[in-house]
Amino acid sequence: MPQKIAEQFVADSKVKIEDSSASDKPLSSGNKEQDKAEVSRLAAAISEQQQMFYASREHKLLVILQGMDTSGKDGTVNEVFARVNPQGIRIANFKAPTAVELAHDYLWRVHQQVPEAGEITVFNRSHYEDVLITRVHDWIDDKECKRRYAQINDFERMLSETGTIILKFFLHISKDEQKERLQSRIDEPHKNWKFEIEDLEGRKNWDSYQQVYQNALRATSTEHAPWYVVPADSKTHRNLVIAGIVLETLESLKLKFPDPKPELKKIKFD
Repeated sequence: MPQKIAEQFVADSKVKIEDSSASDKPLSSGNKEQDKAEVSRLAAAISEQQQMFYASREHKLLVILQGMDTSGKDGTVNEVFARVNPQGIRIANFKAPTAVELAHDYLWRVHQQVPEAGEITVFNRSHYEDVLITRVHDWIDDKECKRRYAQINDFERMLSETGTIILKFFLHISKDEQKERLQSRIDEPHKNWKFEIEDLEGRKNWDSYQQVYQNALRATSTEHAPWYVVPADSKTHRNLVIAGIVLETLESLKLKFPDPKPELKKIKFD
């Protein structure tokens, strides 16, 4: 596994969202089973790091997963964080806002879900929906969208400056791959529960979504909260990339368990 995986996938102000790059697999060994074994190894290493992360309570980690339907947000959670201590991780899902949430500013419900000390929080969709679906359907105009980009950058900078590490992953799937995955949800009865009629609406607006994603990534990938564009046509390679970046991030913290408590040496159980 190459060092500094993050550098290969970080987005910049000129990032382009193109179908062709969704199938790239620069980290693959060329052997799917070998790659799956590497994902498992990385997940185990993340678990070891997370034990110290949770025990020390010195850091906070926010992982943001965004992508088109079927891009693999749930699958990423299941594979990359499969072995972590459940006490130290929380998954936040952001669906259509409730009446109470709509009565507040759009970041109100998001701020309540950010991680506490020692916690890894994964956003399965996030505040970026407020500059994605809202823009595709013209619920906000360009002026408001740019205002929200600035507000989001300020919000994430505040989180960073108060101790939250932010990793943002765009799961980049191609239109052809999404077609296959959506069709499988219809053709295979045990997958029917995954299909929502709204998925058809999203696909109809595919080109618009690609454009607004590209605009959002360009406007909000910052040094303190970078976006990573993860090729997601291959589920295994997607997991390789994300697990590698998460592990690199945790290892860079030089984590360790808290110092032993001398007073505990006196305690003996009968």
